Amino acid sequence: MQTEQPVIPSLPMPDWTQLQAIPIQECGEHLQPASLCREWLTWPAYFQQRISGAVPECHLRLGVFDRLLEAARALPDGVQLVVLDGWRPFSVQQYLYDTLLNLMQHANPELTEEQLVLRARELVSPPSTDSESPSPHLTGGAVDVCLADSDGRLIDMGTRFDEASPLSFTAALEAEDADHSMQALPARHHRRILYRAMTSAGFSNLPSEWWHYDFGDQLWAWYSGEPGARYGATHMPSLEHLWQQQLTPR
Repeated sequence: MQTEQPVIPSLPMPDWTQLQAIPIQECGEHLQPASLCREWLTWPAYFQQRISGAVPECHLRLGVFDRLLEAARALPDGVQLVVLDGWRPFSVQQYLYDTLLNLMQHANPELTEEQLVLRARELVSPPSTDSESPSPHLTGGAVDVCLADSDGRLIDMGTRFDEASPLSFTAALEAEDADHSMQALPARHHRRILYRAMTSAGFSNLPSEWWHYDFGDQLWAWYSGEPGARYGATHMPSLEHLWQQQLTPR
């Protein structure tokens, strides 16, 4: 008999203005390639979807990598973690945000620009390289994940990854008026498994996305009650940058 997981709490979206004011004390952790780890599957979703600028690897800060190991090892037998995205180039963030905002404008012409922006950021954060309020994925502290069975088949989570639907809210299937049909119950159970494993490992979850978890960035600080974040905007290390550091006179 499968053991039912604890209910996912319904949390409010953050106050974005206050969140962006959370101080960042960059710790300097490097990015780690997720695909080198055998404890989970890695499938870089945006690269696979041929989105311009997307990279063929999911890169994570070391602290995220280590906690993801803990979450993966806490999953029940026969269930695997799948890493879909980690550090995200600014150009990809810009494309995702602009595309979603444009589609929402055409679908909801009655909404004001402010209303559109608030709805859009439930799914995609506005692109920002501001050192005081970078986009979460630009820090390497945000990670998108889902579940698969032992053979690599994706497990039903209620919606697809990145689906622009009210059902994508993490706790949507917990609501008293939610569709608790036999078809919906497995998805609710799977979300609870993922949420329990990730939050027990130290991650926070963005309430509007069942797949999005954070550690070390401003979103994590907001939901964890931490006084500050430890990850600011970062970039992929390059050979040119390495040589420049080595050859520059000190």
